[in-house]
Amino acid sequence: MMAALVIGNAAYPDRNDLANPVNDANDLGAKLKSYGFEVIVSVDATVKEMDKQLKAFRNLLETHEVGLFFFAGHGMQIEGRNYLLALDTDMDSESDAKHSSLSLDKVVDVMARSNASTKIIVLDACRNNPWERRWHRGSGARGLASVYAPKGTIIGFATSPGEVAYDGVGRNGTYTSALLQHIDTPDCSIETMFKRVRNTVAASSAGKQTSWEHTSLSGEFYFNLSLGKLIDEYDGTALADSLFALDPRKRSHEIIIGLKSSNWYVQNPTLALLDAAGAARMANNSLFVVGRNIYQAACGYSDAAIAFIRNFMSSTRGYAEEKRKALLDGILFEIFFDAHGLLRKKIKGRLFNEVFDLQRYNDLQPSFDFIVEVFIAARVDLYVIPRANHDLAVCVSTTKGKAGLIVDAIYVDGVNVLRPEEDALDTGDGNPLYEQIDAEQLTQKLSEEMIAPVRALKITYTMPEAARVDEFWFPKDWTTRKT
Repeated sequence: MMAALVIGNAAYPDRNDLANPVNDANDLGAKLKSYGFEVIVSVDATVKEMDKQLKAFRNLLETHEVGLFFFAGHGMQIEGRNYLLALDTDMDSESDAKHSSLSLDKVVDVMARSNASTKIIVLDACRNNPWERRWHRGSGARGLASVYAPKGTIIGFATSPGEVAYDGVGRNGTYTSALLQHIDTPDCSIETMFKRVRNTVAASSAGKQTSWEHTSLSGEFYFNLSLGKLIDEYDGTALADSLFALDPRKRSHEIIIGLKSSNWYVQNPTLALLDAAGAARMANNSLFVVGRNIYQAACGYSDAAIAFIRNFMSSTRGYAEEKRKALLDGILFEIFFDAHGLLRKKIKGRLFNEVFDLQRYNDLQPSFDFIVEVFIAARVDLYVIPRANHDLAVCVSTTKGKAGLIVDAIYVDGVNVLRPEEDALDTGDGNPLYEQIDAEQLTQKLSEEMIAPVRALKITYTMPEAARVDEFWFPKDWTTRKT
């Protein structure tokens, strides 16, 4: 469990506003959410709002193992201590500023006293102090001061102590832009990521800005672990099977090559080579890739592959338990992940429900446990975990049109999740185009987009008569998929 408080203050008064911090906060907040963080984002906040959000963050840290605090905006050191400025910080004097801004020491203390084992603080707050002349300051107090990092903490600064950072030339600040660039690097520890950020910042600023970290982390932390690192049951070359090296002398590889042919006249007889005796001699990694390609061939309308899946129990009669599991693990994995081991934007849904109907067999439950563990490890955002006893309540809102019932909203947990895809067609005045869809197609569409088997969907309608209607008008290029 991971939690983050992300603050971006830009609209400072007296022409001291900044271009990037709101974008920095929103963009990093979205990125952290995609990696499974529970995120609080606050922009252009007063000191009261910042303090309120810090208390909410403190409560989150009671139940989260990783905590991350990010601030972009004006920050300064006063008498060797660092302060993060709110929009209403009183800048009449240093004393007024101290007592009307958020103390970095307070942030550090909240995180140090929390139950989080890994604590990350990132500060893009070292810009030039526009009030320096008013206070008759010398240049020795520029930027932020060095700060102690308690055990289990890493603190990243946009620039070295006593120096100032620069705004970016685009959407994000120089430092945050580099952070967003490198945070996605797979299997890159946070310390290594910050080193890459430092190189990019130096290059972007022609050597004028050098980011800096202070760390007392005792373990490794990664924002983006590849599935090969997260899952030890199968090799990375099986999970990203575009890397799987094929040797036609091996029976399992011969089957994979045949299934990859995209030729029914090759695919169908190839599956006859797969039997219990042969599977017993095949490595689990190979069987996993065989399973992936069986599903791929079935989606390409290979009759033998479709029959293999629909009759999976009889197709695998006599198989050792671990061999049957490896095959089904591969089939399940192929539905959701591509040849590079990355989550598909759209699942391969052709036989999605047929595969998940296999949950009714207790002997196959380990494979469904496997795919759930993959979802959790990969931090896949789902409406509901696709377990046998987990249902998803969906309410379809319809209105009466001249040609029939129009689907205008779809609610899950009280929220309308129906939205246009990028580049969705419309009538030119902002209204969607509609296409006719029957009740079965609507159910199937919701099942595939929400990654919930049809049997798990509990669909109701705002208009009772809609449950008896066979045809609906659905907004074209609109979806209920998670973003």
